[in-house]
Amino acid sequence: MLVDFAIKTVINGIALWIAAWLVPGIAFGSSPDTWVVVRTVVVVALIFGLINAFVRPVAKILSLPLIILTLGLFVFVVNALMLELTSWVAEQFSLPFHVDEFFWDAILGSLVITFVSMVLSSFNPRD
Repeated sequence: MLVDFAIKTVINGIALWIAAWLVPGIAFGSSPDTWVVVRTVVVVALIFGLINAFVRPVAKILSLPLIILTLGLFVFVVNALMLELTSWVAEQFSLPFHVDEFFWDAILGSLVITFVSMVLSSFNPRD
């Protein structure tokens, strides 16, 4: 179980890093030190994983009628909310991770994170 969480954290970290690279409104700060950025990515990936493990199921159950009504597309809005919540929690811990706007940046970031996580999870030997 701990190994699965570690693998998912690495996959989330890579997906978050790629989303920050592709979406201009998502940033990990502007530190020139690579190790500071890597540490930030790892800690934010842990926060994102914990939020997805505990908050996301509740949010999906509460928004189930909208998910059914939109044929599953509302899941991207739920994912964007989890990304915004991760940004807020990271700010509380003074981590340089920020998502600028909900609609464009968080929705587009959630699409990128979902796609990258799906591709990387397909290479996971434990699944």
